[in-house]
Amino acid sequence: MTGCAVLRKALVTAVGLGALGAVAGPAWAADETSPERSDHAGQISRYYAIESVPTPAGVTAEVGGMAFMPDGRLAVAFHRRGLYTYEPGSGKWTRFSQPLHVPMGIHAVSNRELIVAQRPELTRLIDTDGDGVAEVYEPVSDGFGQSGNYHEFNFGPAADGSGGYYLGLSNASSGAGIRYEVRGRLNPVADRRKGHYSPVPYRGWVVRVNAEGDVEPIASGFRQPNGIAVDPDGRLFTTDNQGDWVGTSKLYHVQRGRFYGHAPSLYWRAGFEGDPLKLSVTELDRMRTRAAVQFPHGTMASSPTKPVWDETGGKFGPFGGQAFVGEMNQPRIMRVMLEEVAGQMQGAVVPFYDGAGLRLGNNRMAFGPDGSLWVGQTMRSRAW
Repeated sequence: MTGCAVLRKALVTAVGLGALGAVAGPAWAADETSPERSDHAGQISRYYAIESVPTPAGVTAEVGGMAFMPDGRLAVAFHRRGLYTYEPGSGKWTRFSQPLHVPMGIHAVSNRELIVAQRPELTRLIDTDGDGVAEVYEPVSDGFGQSGNYHEFNFGPAADGSGGYYLGLSNASSGAGIRYEVRGRLNPVADRRKGHYSPVPYRGWVVRVNAEGDVEPIASGFRQPNGIAVDPDGRLFTTDNQGDWVGTSKLYHVQRGRFYGHAPSLYWRAGFEGDPLKLSVTELDRMRTRAAVQFPHGTMASSPTKPVWDETGGKFGPFGGQAFVGEMNQPRIMRVMLEEVAGQMQGAVVPFYDGAGLRLGNNRMAFGPDGSLWVGQTMRSRAW
């Protein structure tokens, strides 16, 4: 199964864009026949060339996390097969871990240690003898709630620079209920009939896990924060996917104590009393912090993913300090330009790579040591 596409910068040096995962989707999403997309494909191909890399034998293209290790190997998390490492030079895949529970992000501490965000916990994997395979599986923290709802993803981890990690905790979906046994206190006013809901702490929050494994709630009001990342200046960002309470997908600058608009998570806010769903739109609008960037729904994106910043020193193009964001439901990578004005982050978004051999399901990205951009894809696309 094809898994990774690599985009090479054709006119300057061999830098690239890679996409891990073969993705099937609706025909319109990959349609190269429209004048706009065909013209773009012709233009972008003058500067970048895309290559595909197959997934490991027998592994479905369901990439949840990607990170380059110091020695140049690429660590990749697959939803149902655990973590593998890939050597770009030889094309060799090595299985680093046993299957994990829907891993949705990796942080490479060293060539032997990876931190992975899987559904029930933040986990440390250690290769103790240097054979490329993890022998130690160590829980870092499981101090957040779980109800058993299929939609309770654990996005991250984003390193905070001081030994801790940020996580984005997705809400439960009204498309399913909760299990008979839950972890954490159950929210008695959670309405499971109305969109996404927050049945246990801290669903719909960004949290921080400190070096001791304690969980600290940071900010509330997120629906599905599949895009948590720290920029080169140490600022925390996350994308959020459109749906109930979220009229169009957004990129937020996440700040401690702020509320970002998705109402159900307010139940877990210190000092809040009552039912968040009974607040008026006016009250909620007064409380919320506005997005740094809004992605026009459908036209630009409907499920944006994790941003990465160009710190390649010009190897990838004239985009230093700018961010790239993947999109699940279109064959697209977007470019985001941010600035700080009067203490607030704001910016603009434009398509960067549109079609031209790119597939759907662009879930994770990482810049390689040579300045190439690797894109981890999932065949699930919109259906998590």
